[in-house]
Amino acid sequence: MASSPKAPADPIDARMVRKLADILTDTGLSEIEVECDGLKIRVAKTLTSAPIQYAPAPAPVAAVAAPIAAPAGEAPAPERRKGDVVNSPMVGTVYLQPQPDSPAFVKVGDMVSAGQTLLIVEAMKTMNPIPAPKAGKVVEIIVEDAQPVEFGEPLVVIE
Repeated sequence: MASSPKAPADPIDARMVRKLADILTDTGLSEIEVECDGLKIRVAKTLTSAPIQYAPAPAPVAAVAAPIAAPAGEAPAPERRKGDVVNSPMVGTVYLQPQPDSPAFVKVGDMVSAGQTLLIVEAMKTMNPIPAPKAGKVVEIIVEDAQPVEFGEPLVVIE
């Protein structure tokens, strides 16, 4: 009696793939890759976001130290209003609205609730909503739409 050849065992462990997918969900990562015993598994999730129309960023403005006494006829530099400053948590490009033809997430004078999206920062082709840290009134929007921002750069002031 001839024995039938055994089908090769499936080298991919479905449980491992599911566990990696759970890690993606838990950590907010978009992809993960592991290698074990010569087998490499890459799990990635498709990120969906609103289409963004890219416009050239405005030219950077050089920071100038304010003089101690303003010469006659010149207006003093505008002061930042008092309140809580929301800083950028990452390097990226800031967008004030979800799509180019949409209204802005918030405007100066708007009342916001804690967790409400103030703007988005695109970093590595991922749109990251920046939430309000507290409820309050938007008293200043410091950045322009499509402006590059650095980590820790002030974005919005809420009081």
